Amino acid sequence: MSDQSFSKPPPPVQHVLITYPAPHVLLVTFNLAKQMNSLPVKVSWQLSELFKWFDDEPDLRVGIVTGAGRKAFCAGMDLKEAQTALFEKDILDRHYPDDGFAALTNRKGKKPIISAVNGHAHGGGMEIALNSDLVIASENATFSLPDVKRGTAGLQGGLPRLSKLFGLQRAMLVALTGYVLQAQEAKEWGLVFKVTKQDDLIDEAVKMAMLIASMSPDSVIASRAGVRAAWEAGTVEEALEAVLRKYGADLFRGENAVEGMRAFAEKRKPIWKGSKL
Repeated sequence: MSDQSFSKPPPPVQHVLITYPAPHVLLVTFNLAKQMNSLPVKVSWQLSELFKWFDDEPDLRVGIVTGAGRKAFCAGMDLKEAQTALFEKDILDRHYPDDGFAALTNRKGKKPIISAVNGHAHGGGMEIALNSDLVIASENATFSLPDVKRGTAGLQGGLPRLSKLFGLQRAMLVALTGYVLQAQEAKEWGLVFKVTKQDDLIDEAVKMAMLIASMSPDSVIASRAGVRAAWEAGTVEEALEAVLRKYGADLFRGENAVEGMRAFAEKRKPIWKGSKL
């Protein structure tokens, strides 16, 4: 797949590789392996534009994020840059875009993101994983929020999600001590759905992305929204009402719903159109 296949080309992002490993799949690779893929602030703003483009691009259905090299998925913010940024007046208000560190830790979006964690996911890297729709980890992956060791705090979305995902005791252990989860432990706690060999990691992530991409793009967007609405804040009733209000009519009257039911009746594979939701 080339940029020519899209309605408009992706916006440029520094220190990031953008590739398309399969039809309808975007792969974003943080490309600062020498500094454990820790990201400068400007990259988060550029990634914010990239993921908006991803959501608006009809031919893309699933995103994967990973880190270059074999040691780190993402070690969070660039601490050397952060020491300088602390003296800026607007750091608390505008340090990162509304969708958070790497434009992922507070991302709402429409389309699913898979984190393929290939090593250390610390600080902002763990916060990315906590807000991802699916997480696959290599056997050498580790997860931690070391902020209490640095005098900072995981304020890009990670702390409340710790509690929702892990429960109070485990969340406090991670938040208050900088506890490091190994890959298998992260799977047992519910952060990771699959652990694989590092050499197989991207292949496994692409297989999962292709499986999701083979489903109705409209149904994936609406189904993801329904799950996340309940997980993040509301009751079951509030989540259902919000999703029905936003997507219900367009989903069931849309061409993909017609095609899906027609394909079922005709005993053939459906031919999906890019989502217009």
